[in-house]
Amino acid sequence: MSLTSSFLVRVRYAETDKMGVVYYANYLVWFEVGRTEWLRQAGWSYREMETDGFTLPVIEAHCEYRQSARYDDELDIRATGLLLSPVRVRFDYQVVRRADAVVLATGHTVHASLDPGGRPRKLPARVVSLFPRGA
Repeated sequence: MSLTSSFLVRVRYAETDKMGVVYYANYLVWFEVGRTEWLRQAGWSYREMETDGFTLPVIEAHCEYRQSARYDDELDIRATGLLLSPVRVRFDYQVVRRADAVVLATGHTVHASLDPGGRPRKLPARVVSLFPRGA
């Protein structure tokens, strides 16, 4: 399974700087939206994950900014998940402006699977099956 989720975001005025350009940290927030929607579409919501005794803290984040998003742009936040190991997953992201299909930013986050006490915990088999295997 190689699910790519897509979620629409319209840039709000509060997400921009004085020049009307999206402030860079908002891309990481949108990555989280993409990741949350990917998990929900795959069948494992964050709420269910936490109820099952798992957390997925970010242990690495990367974003490449190619072009600016601006106030009122409609953006597709696209996310794809990848299993790196029984206790690590990676999500890849694209932020695409709907008006012209230009990729504005790409990036990824890596997450550790932990129990509520902060110790590594193998993801359950039903969840592992949601992710294609990575290198």
